[in-house]
Amino acid sequence: MTSSSSSSLHCFLHPKAIAFVGATERSVWSNAALASLRTLGYAGKLYPVNRRGGSFHGMAAATSAEAIGEPVDTALLMVPADALDDALADLQRAGIGNAVLLSSGFAEAGEEGRERQRQLTAKARSRGLRILGPNCLGFVNFVDRSAVWTASLREPLPAGTLGIVSQSGALAGQLSFMAQVHGIGLSRMVSTGNESDIDIAEVIDYLVDDEHTRSIAVFAETVRDPQRFAAAAERALAVAKPIVVLKMGSSEITAQAAQAHTGSLVGDDRVFDAMCQRLGLMRVRSIEDLVFTAAFASMTGPFAAGGLAAVSMSGGMCEIFAERAEEEGLALTPLAPATEAALREVLPGYGTPQNPLDVTGAAMLQPELFGNALEALVRDPALGAAIVVADVPNAPANDTPLNRAVLAQVARGLAASPVPAIVCSHYVMQVSERSRELIAETGIRHIACGIHHAMSAAGAVHRWSETLRRRQGARGVAAAVSAKPPAQPLRSERETLEWLSQRGVPVVPVRLSRSADEAARFAGELGGPVVLKIASAQIAHKTEVGGVALNLQGADAVRAAWQAMDARVRAARPEAEIDGILVAPMRQGGLELFVGTVRDPQWGPALAVGLGGIWVEALRDTSLRLLPVTPAEVKDMLAELRGARLLDGWRGAPAADRDAIAEAVVAIGNAALALGPELVSLEVNPLRVDGRTVEALDALAVWGAAG
Repeated sequence: MTSSSSSSLHCFLHPKAIAFVGATERSVWSNAALASLRTLGYAGKLYPVNRRGGSFHGMAAATSAEAIGEPVDTALLMVPADALDDALADLQRAGIGNAVLLSSGFAEAGEEGRERQRQLTAKARSRGLRILGPNCLGFVNFVDRSAVWTASLREPLPAGTLGIVSQSGALAGQLSFMAQVHGIGLSRMVSTGNESDIDIAEVIDYLVDDEHTRSIAVFAETVRDPQRFAAAAERALAVAKPIVVLKMGSSEITAQAAQAHTGSLVGDDRVFDAMCQRLGLMRVRSIEDLVFTAAFASMTGPFAAGGLAAVSMSGGMCEIFAERAEEEGLALTPLAPATEAALREVLPGYGTPQNPLDVTGAAMLQPELFGNALEALVRDPALGAAIVVADVPNAPANDTPLNRAVLAQVARGLAASPVPAIVCSHYVMQVSERSRELIAETGIRHIACGIHHAMSAAGAVHRWSETLRRRQGARGVAAAVSAKPPAQPLRSERETLEWLSQRGVPVVPVRLSRSADEAARFAGELGGPVVLKIASAQIAHKTEVGGVALNLQGADAVRAAWQAMDARVRAARPEAEIDGILVAPMRQGGLELFVGTVRDPQWGPALAVGLGGIWVEALRDTSLRLLPVTPAEVKDMLAELRGARLLDGWRGAPAADRDAIAEAVVAIGNAALALGPELVSLEVNPLRVDGRTVEALDALAVWGAAG
């Protein structure tokens, strides 16, 4: 289904007639925009506009857009900020509905600039105008050879299948230069600037429907419309169109969230990570991986279910493959007996049929060995994808008959591959016109990014492919929780534990005592050693005021500890309202986990799981997902922890029941959602796990204003 963004942006980004408002041969921007059109070979109409008239590179200039008297799809406004209002009114009179605004001095220039931008946006909307910018370099349509782009473009510019969306125009230009150097063709490139109207989410949504774009690379400093961004990502996931994101910036969510551990452990940047994980966005940390991963994904599409095969003519390269695969969480599939047998038939006697596969230097003497080995390997039933290392000649020095023969054999071996198969260079290389011709002749999918970046891309595509399969399978996405919140916010640990228990979370028995004798009686009823904990809504961290006493046995010990704690806490926090002292059975042994939720202002509620107790702060080893979650997602989170091995039994401890943990964590997440938008954070620390026993021992709810 085509989105509304596709229809509204189609005319904007496919202009057959363009107006340059403020055109002058003295302007670097005018000259660059004209040069871009000439570099592309633009065949449409161009109308210079200058209020003084005259000519612009041999073209007569109209004194206004209205004076053009012909239909125009898109206008480039190169006028000062204080002249924009008149220019927008002129566009309205001329019937021009789309404009790229080059001018700066708006939201990027402080509060005064933000107010100017708000006024500009309101006026444009009142006139029915769509705006790209301000503070924007424009866009390039490489497929239809049109552009409103006020920076340089470099020849040659063959069209391709990678779309670029960037809030930074200068960075977008650098991405296009990099892509060109490495033989990666682009379909569209859009710089959104300050995003007074059109933002990255709308452009992504448009590119999801664009048949010429197979993958999308996004550079973002911020996401201004999270709902529209998430909706575009959902649509991309539904049609298996990969999106790769380089997003900058991280900070704490709110000062309120920092009152609880979760806020300081998570931060909005990690919540963005969780959103990417849920929606299948491939997040990267460099411009190299942004371009290479998006190009890689455009060539392979989703991997099939199964492991990865890696092939080279070098044992050392195979070792690099193996290490990088482990770093990326990629399984190098053990070969089936039939595959091993087929490889023994073609490899030299000293070759070993294994994965990664070293076809050995014998392929330099017998290039057909490479092709025969690949033919046997790619048919292995456990494979999901294959990567082959082979360089494409790009200069006379390496364009030898032998290198061409090896490349031809690689192409032959991969031609019948039933799974995605791609060829990468040994190291990052330039792609020349000679290289492009050879790639076209052989029909291989080739990316000149080197092994390191190829494996980074393979890891990202593998995880994206797994997300696609989960969406299509039974694991699915958790259903949203709808439940009536409590009449009053949960004030204390006891109330929070009671709420969790009502929502299906296994909780330790807790009794509230209001005297030392009552505490002693409760301890006797519980049997065995007990723990005492101060109960006060004003005291979140009990240990800091001496509000916890452990491993108490016998009535006398409980009475003495109760009286000492009551006096100690009242002296330390005289302003606090103390409800009493909680009595609970003392739990020993097992493993402690931390489970916390936090509400991100952009992306909504999220859930973190990690090692509990003091370790959550010391190690900061947590995994994060957006809520709601499924049991399968929680088990994935547990597997991502650096301390995951502790769950499988450590030094004689029983293995933890991950299914039981997952059910408890899902219930905690659902209980947090049911508390509504005023909940800032809900924490269970620790969630004790001892074999099949899972139990919440302590809980804290932090509240704030809804919104």
